[in-house]
Amino acid sequence: MNPQQYEKMKSGKGFIAALDQSGGSSPGALRLYGIPKESYSSDQQMFDLIHAMRTRIITSPAFTGDRILGAILFEQTMDREIGGRGSADYLWSVKQVVPFLKVDKGLAEEANGVQMMKPMPDLDALLARGKAKGIFGTKMRSVVKSANAKGIDDVVAQQFTVGKQILAAGLVPIIEPEVDIHAKDKEGAERLLKAAILKQLDGLGPQQQVMLKLTIPSVDDFYAELVKHPKVLRVVALSGGYSREEANRLLARNHGVIASFSRALTEGLTAQQSDEQFNKALDASIASIYNASNT
Repeated sequence: MNPQQYEKMKSGKGFIAALDQSGGSSPGALRLYGIPKESYSSDQQMFDLIHAMRTRIITSPAFTGDRILGAILFEQTMDREIGGRGSADYLWSVKQVVPFLKVDKGLAEEANGVQMMKPMPDLDALLARGKAKGIFGTKMRSVVKSANAKGIDDVVAQQFTVGKQILAAGLVPIIEPEVDIHAKDKEGAERLLKAAILKQLDGLGPQQQVMLKLTIPSVDDFYAELVKHPKVLRVVALSGGYSREEANRLLARNHGVIASFSRALTEGLTAQQSDEQFNKALDASIASIYNASNT
């Protein structure tokens, strides 16, 4: 593990940019970016367009390690180049932004009020490849739809089981059991989730640390004990469908939690903007999320 990257993630000021939309979420991301589905006819073209969008964001003068601590990539982005270097290498060497990799294969069907992660049979090979390319950590997402104790325990147990596999490969896992912002008993689900996470943290080895990516809680500072927990490197928040303004407003009320926004980060960016307009819009977005993260 790179000690500079570890130190940056542990105590740096800023947030994590989530640039990890994969096959399922790419059409929506492109549509918001001003590229309708009719303008490409194959997955290859779609992924080329997504890579061009990400390259434009990452190479923008607004996107630097001064305000952005890390960036989450998906596998195809990691395997491509930015500015003539591997994407992870470019992020760290050129921008001083710590590279993460999304490793999950999507969500299983809902059961017990949750969506578990689909199996990841090739995970060890992917982790080895990521490490060789300079990846620091990983991210994997499950979703909690209701305050179902069994479902929530199952989701968290699965996250930590895979998390230990990631730790064994020398990478830092971002454990992401998202609570749906529209969940009927969101607050109840968050109570169960925190208890399940605390129980699993106690089962980690003495030198092991994970990161947590959580929905902004209904009760301000509800995750304060996770922020302070010795087994937690950092607690980050997802935007979860909130607008950037709303996500920033809620995030600022949760001390020590930083953003890891995806859609809220790129809100207002379009392919049609000139570079000057694009960089100005991205700079304003980064500034607002940075400020909300430093509370």
